[in-house]
Amino acid sequence: MNYTTNQGPHIAEIAQSILTVREQRVLLDADLANLYGVTTKRFNEQVRRNLDRFPIDFMFQLTEQEFETLRSQFATSNSGRGGRRYLPYAFTEHGTIMAATILNSPRATEVSVYVVRAFVQFRDLVASNQDILEKVTELARKVSSHDQAIAGLINALSNLMNPKDQHKKRPIGFITPEDAVTKSSNLQD
Repeated sequence: MNYTTNQGPHIAEIAQSILTVREQRVLLDADLANLYGVTTKRFNEQVRRNLDRFPIDFMFQLTEQEFETLRSQFATSNSGRGGRRYLPYAFTEHGTIMAATILNSPRATEVSVYVVRAFVQFRDLVASNQDILEKVTELARKVSSHDQAIAGLINALSNLMNPKDQHKKRPIGFITPEDAVTKSSNLQD
C-alpha cells in the first residue's frame, strides 16, 4: 500500500494499518519500512543493529501463531513462495518514533510525525467507539426495563378484564355450615 503523496503520508491510511496485537496498537515492520522509504530488509537490519533502543514495550517479534492469524485476516503470501522468511516485528507508538531515529534520514523524521498523528487518530476513534458502545448498552438496559414494565401492565390489565376466579358472593344473613354445603351442591347441579 502506498501511504505517501507529495504532501506527505495519508494519516487515515496509516491509521488503518495500525493493528492490535497482544492488546497493544502496533505497526508492522514492512509498513514502517514502506512509510520511511526503505526496504523491509534494510529497515530490520537497522533495528537489529540498534536493539538496545527497542525495549519490549517499543517492539516485539510476532509469534508464528500471531503471524498466521494476521496472514489469514489479510490474505498475505505464504513463506517459501515469495513471502517473508522471518517473523515480522511489531512496533508500538514509541517504537515507531525510535525507528525514525535509527534510520537517520529527513524522510524518516518527517514521516514519524504523521505516524504519531495516526496513532492519536486511532486512539480517538477507539475512544469514540467505546462511548457509542456504552450509550447503546445503556439504551438496551432502559428498553429492557421498559419492556418488563409494559409486560407487567398488560398482565395486570388482562387480569382485571378477565378474572380467572369469579369470586363467589357471600350471601347476606346468617348461614350455617350445612346451609353452605347445600347451596354449593345446588349450584353445581
